[in-house]
Amino acid sequence: MTRIRTLPPALVGQIAAGEVIDRPASALKELVENSLDAGATRIEVELARGGTDLIRVVDDGGGIHPDDIELALANHATSKLASADDLARVGTLGFRGEALASLAAIAQVKLQSRPPDLPLGAEVSSRAGDLSVAGAWAGPSGTQVEVRHLFFSVPARRKFLRSVTTEWGHSQEAFVRVALSRPGVHFTLAHDGRLVYEVASALGVLDRVGLFFGSDVANSLYALEAERDGVTVSGYVGDPSCDRPGPSLQYLFVNGRWVRDRGVFQAVQEAYAGLVMSGRYPAAFLFLGLPAGAVDVNAHPAKAEVRFRDRAAVCTLVREAVRSRLAAAELTARAAGARKVKPADQGPVAVVPPGREPPTIGARRPDQTQPSAPAGPPFPPSPSGATPPPATVSPPPTAGLFPAVAAPPSSAGVMAKMAARAMQVLGCYLVVEEPPDRVLFIDQHALHERILFGRLHARLAAGRPECQRLLAPEPVDLPPVQAAVLREHQDALADLGLLVEGFGGGTVLLAGYPAALGRQPAASLLRGVADYLAEQDRLPGRDQLLYDLAALAACHAAVRAGDRLTDVEIGELLAQRELAQDAHHCPHGRPTAVVFERRDLEKLFKRA
Repeated sequence: MTRIRTLPPALVGQIAAGEVIDRPASALKELVENSLDAGATRIEVELARGGTDLIRVVDDGGGIHPDDIELALANHATSKLASADDLARVGTLGFRGEALASLAAIAQVKLQSRPPDLPLGAEVSSRAGDLSVAGAWAGPSGTQVEVRHLFFSVPARRKFLRSVTTEWGHSQEAFVRVALSRPGVHFTLAHDGRLVYEVASALGVLDRVGLFFGSDVANSLYALEAERDGVTVSGYVGDPSCDRPGPSLQYLFVNGRWVRDRGVFQAVQEAYAGLVMSGRYPAAFLFLGLPAGAVDVNAHPAKAEVRFRDRAAVCTLVREAVRSRLAAAELTARAAGARKVKPADQGPVAVVPPGREPPTIGARRPDQTQPSAPAGPPFPPSPSGATPPPATVSPPPTAGLFPAVAAPPSSAGVMAKMAARAMQVLGCYLVVEEPPDRVLFIDQHALHERILFGRLHARLAAGRPECQRLLAPEPVDLPPVQAAVLREHQDALADLGLLVEGFGGGTVLLAGYPAALGRQPAASLLRGVADYLAEQDRLPGRDQLLYDLAALAACHAAVRAGDRLTDVEIGELLAQRELAQDAHHCPHGRPTAVVFERRDLEKLFKRA
């Protein structure tokens, strides 16, 4: 029988290091956070071979007293906690008292420090846990930490490190996170003797985003700021055009600390519903401020995650703040290379107080006084009462698909005027001149889809949707998996007015569908619903089902690429665009229009 025994201190240190230090980037993070906690205003970072051979951090902070220099490399020794009560209100970045000791156990570490009020400082070194005797050091005030040959005493761990290029990328990301979190601090980063970044203390968050990610990203951001019940959120969110296939432009800082939190960024994703396509992620650089007792920062060994005392309230604040900010922004897509309005010109927007409905994304600006389109039948015939201008082409098969314009018959002249400014090209796009100096390229399918979606969703969400029963149930053949999914969720679908019954094998019976969906082919819609449900890990909530059902129906009913439109239909479509909310994106997040400013065209033709 194996006996229980006390582990040697060196092995204990190596085990602890596995929790806190897993690669050079995590060592860099811990060292820089210590510098920030020491009140440093300038931090210089130098790496060699991605940090595997050397990590040196030099700061001008408060330093370490010579009598404490040896304790700085000891396990469970810290200046940041005094009692158990302090754990509930941690106000520093590093507090576990393990980072330096862990590094000392697995690398060659030299620590030199002098407080500003002492003429002489001290230095100490460690080689795989073998601590030297402290000696005097006459260097500048502040602290210098040098870590060489990470994991040299744990060869098995060192083998798990990736290539130098990969480790350098992770170390660079760790530097970016810290530099974004602390405007007002001067940072430098050098790698293999070459200066990579110099971040002046005068650079704000937006300037730092431009430095790290490029001016295109920085110019696509909107400032936001909101507060509720002592919790604040500030920072920047991106224009929908500044999306990415992954969350590479999403950063969250809680009380000055970079963290991951799936709930907060799920709230951000929900705020962008209908503005970015599925599988795309908007840019967001968010700073949350909470009372120390409202967040537990001791939830993760590497302090990469936190626990909120009231997570729901935090996520709600973020969702509404982002949604309100986007509602106030001009989100029409620009031509490639064109620049949007500077974020500085777009002031922060306060979040709507509790108990009031937040504005819809893309809500009409104050200077636009036209009424909203009424929730009438989705596919009535074109408005009558005025003689339309003569069509330039023969009547297309799409005639009568457009909802009636919410205006008196005299508006036919307005629609004719709109049509006169527009032309259809490539059987898919409308080119519209917008005086004095803009040209719009409109995707006819995406715009029509948005208009139909707005009406359908409003009617479906108004209450339990009215069901249009079929005189005889219509059999619909599906793959067996999709038929099973429909049968499994037939009760939830019935609440939405979609009546489905099992028939056997891969066949289901469609007995009824929401009356708000009009005259479109119900079987085709049911196949779309089946495809959608088969892709879901679990059944979405009712609101999401309503949204997606309306989006599916609108997509099926909208005009297609290649459909030729008459002048009347072009005029109707443009008139509806003026009345619709969220007209800049279709329900799936694709832009409905792209703007070319005069200066964009002049650049293309070398006139500017």
